[in-house]
Parts: sequence; C-alpha cells; structure tokens
Amino acid sequence: MARIIAIANQKGGVGKTTTAVNLAASLASSEKRTLIVDSDPQGNATSALGFAKDPARRTLYQTLILAEPIERVVMDSQIDLLDLIPSDKNLVGAAIELISMENREYKLKQSLQPLREKYDFILIDCPPSLDILTVNALAASDAVLVPVQCEFLALEGVSELLDTLARLRRAINPSLAIEGILLTMYDDRTTLSKQVAADLRSFFGAQIFDSIIPRNVRLAEAPSHGMPVIFYDIHSRGAESYIQLAREVIANAEKRVGSGTERADQGAGAPAASAAAASAGGNAGNSGSSSSGSGAGPE
Repeated sequence: MARIIAIANQKGGVGKTTTAVNLAASLASSEKRTLIVDSDPQGNATSALGFAKDPARRTLYQTLILAEPIERVVMDSQIDLLDLIPSDKNLVGAAIELISMENREYKLKQSLQPLREKYDFILIDCPPSLDILTVNALAASDAVLVPVQCEFLALEGVSELLDTLARLRRAINPSLAIEGILLTMYDDRTTLSKQVAADLRSFFGAQIFDSIIPRNVRLAEAPSHGMPVIFYDIHSRGAESYIQLAREVIANAEKRVGSGTERADQGAGAPAASAAAASAGGNAGNSGSSSSGSGAGPE
C-alpha cells in the first residue's frame, strides 16, 4: 500500500515543487511505483514534468469538484514508474467551492483511496498557503515532508506550520507523522546557511534529513526543460542530493514496515522552531561579513 507524503510549507519559494518532482523521479528510478499529485493551482509540478497548459486536460479539479473517477485523471509522465495527477488554474475555484461541501477536508483522501494499492509512494505537492487544498492534502497523508530554506525568515514559517499540524492532528488526521524536515537552498559559502542548518539540527535532531539540497544551477534549469534534474544532469550536486533523499525516504518506509511504527513528531515542535529562529537571528548580525552577499539569491 502506498505511503502518502504531503510536501508542505505555507511559505513560498522554499523548494516544495522542486522537491516533489525530483524526489518522485528519484523514487521511480529506484524502482518504486510513484505518483505525484499536483494540488497547487499554479501547476508548476505539471509543467516541470514537461506538460504544457491544456484547458482540455482532466485535472485534480475534476476529481475534487466534479467527482470524476481519479483513474481517468492519472497521466503517464513518460518516466518509467512515475505517474502524475495534473493541476491547473481551476483549482483556485476548487478552494472556494470546497468550502460549502460536506466532509470537505476529506475529498482528496477519498479520491486517492482507490490508488493506494497501485503505488509505493504518493507525493502531494501543496500550494504555498494553509488553505483548504493544503488541509485536504494533510488529511489524506500518512506524513508531511517540510522543505525549509536555509535563511532566517524561513524559520518563522516552520513554527507556524508545526502549530497548524498539531491542530490538524487533533481535529482531522491523528495519524499524521512528520516524514522529516528538509534543508533546501543551502549555500555552504555563507555563514547564515550553516547557522540555520546547525540550529535546526540542534532543535529537531533526527527529524532533519541527512540529505541537504544545495543551491544549484542545474537544479534551477531543469524545470525549463520539462524534466527532473536526474534526467537533465545526473552528475550535478542537485541530482545527487535528491537521489540521497530518495534513499532516506525508502529506508524510513522500510523501517516503519519492519517495526510497525510511524515517525512520531518527537521534536520540540513550534516552540523549538521559534527558539531556532531567535538563535539564528542572534547570530545573523555576525554572519554578514562572512557571507559577503555570495549565494544570497538563486544562481
């Protein structure tokens, strides 16, 4: 049965879609049957896999709002063992239309149920907000993977998200686990990146993935060519990092199957994220001279 993982952070620009597409491709290359669910109205995961906008194409909107069987919406990504449920701008309307529906938080969960036996992993690319689409994704998921940009302001978003996850567990999905916190856009030339990474590891310990996603030109270029980075430049640092992440995710899943346990949220939670932000903030003033502005923006 598929392990469903939501890739979520209400802050934009932290690498959610990049992680969804490249982790999914790396899982598929490891011979794991994988499905990407693009639940972001921007449809970036869809376009990153090489699919141009097409108003005639069935998308997640048809399943959530028009009750289209989800099997009719699944597309072959043209990558072995990797399928896609696409998105488009109509999902903006879905976020509004779902509000008045009964059991609105569970629409995606109900829709995905027939597919769980077909795949090993289902990854849900969430929008950069904590709206009803993200709530649906978290209600449908076994775990959430949280990408965090290695910059000070991103730490504040982690605190808010963990607060929301705690509320969602109580009200909607008590079994929701933390798959892990993924450090993204890491620039080893800057003191701030190193400080943020160190603070997060100090507070969240084993919940931080060993894999770190670096700032990488090839990783940024790959979506414009409509392919994951492992097919664009498998020898790039970005490709190597996502291959390593896939190995961690697979190993974690195998451990759970063996032990019958979930990766519980054993970190210090939102207070820890707030403390990490405060700690990084206290060191930010000392990092400027070391950073010298290098790597502050995308390459």
